[in-house]
Amino acid sequence: MKLLFASTPATSQLNALLAVTRILLSEGHDIALLTGTAFRGCIKANGLTFFPLPPEADFNLRDILGVVPDLNGNPGGSEWFCVASGRLFVDAIAPQHLGLIEALRKFPADIIVGDDLFFGVLPMLLGPCAKRPPITLCGTSILHWQREDGAPNFLGLPPATTDAQLEQYEILAAERDLKVDQPILCSLNKVLKAYRVGPISMPLFHSVVELADAYMQLSVPGFEFPRELPPTVHFVGTPPIIPDQIPLPPWAHELDGSRKVVLVTQGTGANHSFELLVAPTLAGLANEPDVLVVATAGGRPTETIPGPIPSNARVASYLPFEWLLPRVDVFVTNGGYGSVNQALSFGIPLVTAGLTEGKADVNARVAWSGVGIDLATNAPSPDALRNAVRSVVDRPDYSKRASQMASEFASINTRSEILWIINQLVADRQVSRPVGASASRGRRVNR
Repeated sequence: MKLLFASTPATSQLNALLAVTRILLSEGHDIALLTGTAFRGCIKANGLTFFPLPPEADFNLRDILGVVPDLNGNPGGSEWFCVASGRLFVDAIAPQHLGLIEALRKFPADIIVGDDLFFGVLPMLLGPCAKRPPITLCGTSILHWQREDGAPNFLGLPPATTDAQLEQYEILAAERDLKVDQPILCSLNKVLKAYRVGPISMPLFHSVVELADAYMQLSVPGFEFPRELPPTVHFVGTPPIIPDQIPLPPWAHELDGSRKVVLVTQGTGANHSFELLVAPTLAGLANEPDVLVVATAGGRPTETIPGPIPSNARVASYLPFEWLLPRVDVFVTNGGYGSVNQALSFGIPLVTAGLTEGKADVNARVAWSGVGIDLATNAPSPDALRNAVRSVVDRPDYSKRASQMASEFASINTRSEILWIINQLVADRQVSRPVGASASRGRRVNR
């Protein structure tokens, strides 16, 4: 089988897709990946054929201000989101779609597998099914779908429990629709009109969830707010960590169970300033003798971590997570979706602090599900971090809930779910309805 993967040029989305390709490579399939040229070496190192995105979509989202200078100095909020979505996603649809067409010409794939932010598939999804391969997308962030309580996504709002909250969410949703969703939809439908498809009326981020032939959410139902979901949605768990990418650190023997291990990372994207989370975590836990703090710089040099490294801390640029996570007692993170789900699959409770790039919504789910403490800020103080970590270490409720979540992950055979969905789509190339509409397999509805 030939599979064409299409990735938004961002590390988190690409890493999620690479984990899926590993499952399919083991089955002997021929795989190509379309993304930004900054990731060419990584793609080839993973044994995949590389196709570059056209120049207009060939950027690296690790440098978001370089891609969208208009965001420099923008304090955030509705205006920031609208500008970012327009420039990074809507404006990229035409060149991404062209990249898909050119790649399919050279690599006639049986199926396209993309991430949830690769909106270049929309002209295909809105056009005739018979003129394209089946398309399945991977949910690499929170499930972008309407909520039962009416709250808008991306604001980090927990499920409403009172009438006052419902009224507040209704007001916020109306404001969001006016200032964000409708302006984005106006720009989106202008793009789609050039392909003689559309218009659509649902929010941009919801559209691919409903329109994809199958939508594989890389998580479990227990980590998603309860609501009725489209039949396209399948919770497939989290793919296994790619092993043996880097060797063990020289201090590996110190993780012997004699001290509680606290892992802190800002991931590979939002790690431009370690003063936000890594440094205050190291400072806050420096005087905790029963704790060993492990910090990873997400690929950056460890020298970029400011301040002295406490005696109870160990730092590294990268670490082998398949070795590390089974030894971790608490995970301190800004809320990257992939790393949070990986931690939960190992039963690790969390302390989270992050509001950007959808992280507020991830962290709201951490608090709501009881698997950790959400500090609901981008810049927590050392004292706040120490108190939160101590609460998670000293109170068994968080570990218990995280263990229950790990059992839910273990109940899903991620490999077999992904293979089944893809094989099912390819078996019927004339897709007239999503896989979930006619099959009972998978976990599609979360109540």
